[in-house]
Amino acid sequence: MPFDTQSNISDDALMVLFANGDGAAANQLAYRHTPRVLALAFRMLNDRAEAEDVAQEALMRLWKIAPEWRQGEAKVSTWLYRVASNLCTDRLRKHAGKRRTADIDSVAEPMDETPSVETKMIGQDRAAALQTALQTLPERQRQAVSLRFLQELSNPEVAEVMGVSVDAVESLLARGKRGLAQALAVHKVELGLEF
Repeated sequence: MPFDTQSNISDDALMVLFANGDGAAANQLAYRHTPRVLALAFRMLNDRAEAEDVAQEALMRLWKIAPEWRQGEAKVSTWLYRVASNLCTDRLRKHAGKRRTADIDSVAEPMDETPSVETKMIGQDRAAALQTALQTLPERQRQAVSLRFLQELSNPEVAEVMGVSVDAVESLLARGKRGLAQALAVHKVELGLEF
């Protein structure tokens, strides 16, 4: 089946196609999910190379389980987020005490299409400050905040990815938001933030 005709096919259907030998289905799944899995891993690890390794490992695990995939039991995206989150947690635990902090100027920023240089600089400073503030949160709070507000998953989806209850997610989010507000408060004026 040609690659571009699969853009409207569900993830479950693509998994079946891939399990039956359709390589284009794997390409389409990777195209759909890699950017968000990579973004989640980067936010958790604060290391681009490590995040790329996690995203690649998560996809490799998806390909391995494709023949046993049961439609309707879990969403492919949620499954990938959970695997990526677990891989990130494993790496964070492995490197506990050896955390590297990034210089504020070395944090990669998303493309900003506004023509104003000032607007770009403010956006970069805010994103870098957010990334730095995220790193001050405990691991589980950082994971919940990233999944909910940066990956835009619902609370029940976050709960499924993290393997906790929705109430636990709400508690983690509340504490995470308070922690972010405290970490960003010192930069409020210079970043033009109001909270």
